[in-house]
Amino acid sequence: MLGHSHAMSGLAAGAATLPWAGQVGVTGPVEQIAWVAAWGGFAMLPDLDQGGIHWRGVMPSATGSTVARMWGPITTTLASVVGKIAGGHRQGTHDLLLAPAIFGLLTVLASHDPWASMAVIALGIGLALQALHVVIPGKVEQTVIGNLVISVAGAWWVTGTANHALEWLPYAVAGGVVVHILGDWLTVGGVPVPLTWVGGHSVRLSASLFKTGAKPEHVLATMFGIAAIVLVVVFSPLQGYVVPVIQPVLTSAHTSP
Repeated sequence: MLGHSHAMSGLAAGAATLPWAGQVGVTGPVEQIAWVAAWGGFAMLPDLDQGGIHWRGVMPSATGSTVARMWGPITTTLASVVGKIAGGHRQGTHDLLLAPAIFGLLTVLASHDPWASMAVIALGIGLALQALHVVIPGKVEQTVIGNLVISVAGAWWVTGTANHALEWLPYAVAGGVVVHILGDWLTVGGVPVPLTWVGGHSVRLSASLFKTGAKPEHVLATMFGIAAIVLVVVFSPLQGYVVPVIQPVLTSAHTSP
């Protein structure tokens, strides 16, 4: 699936889980919105398995996935390392058993340090901004510096507002990774059967519903986007603002002859 499709599905999943988010430590409206955004951003994380720096002429050029190019040398270097460990694209980072567990465990370790937590949240915000550029005016979020500044500022705000360890962060990371893998499972390319990618000869699982980028995917992504908006309104404090506004309208429409 394309980046924005992964992000939309992640946002929808994050919004759908809001009723249970409190059980893993999500408190207040800021963290609720951060929870949903984190699912959307980290639903792109498994694509950190393709990328690096290549030389064209005399200037280095960042290549690979949206994830790899996001922060220039910072993320391209990371993507290069992850890709080699994972065995290439749609291999280790798309293992439905190992990938959520490993990414989640790394986030657990990071969650004990406020600076590491902020870095993880900044990564999630940056990924969400990159994936959702199709609905964001302008192109600031697509530039390395612009994305990095906005992401770090957003992460600083979330961690500063929380005033406590973000215990929910590993769950959002693991959840986003699961959503990504399930999304790629729907496509013709599929994902590896758990652990079969070790050694470079993976057995693939695929629902083969559509090719990546095909029209059915765009329809599905739109549906996910609409679902995310509706679920956020229903399950978050936004309901307290939206419902009083639309309730009189609905009542008037119902009682009018």
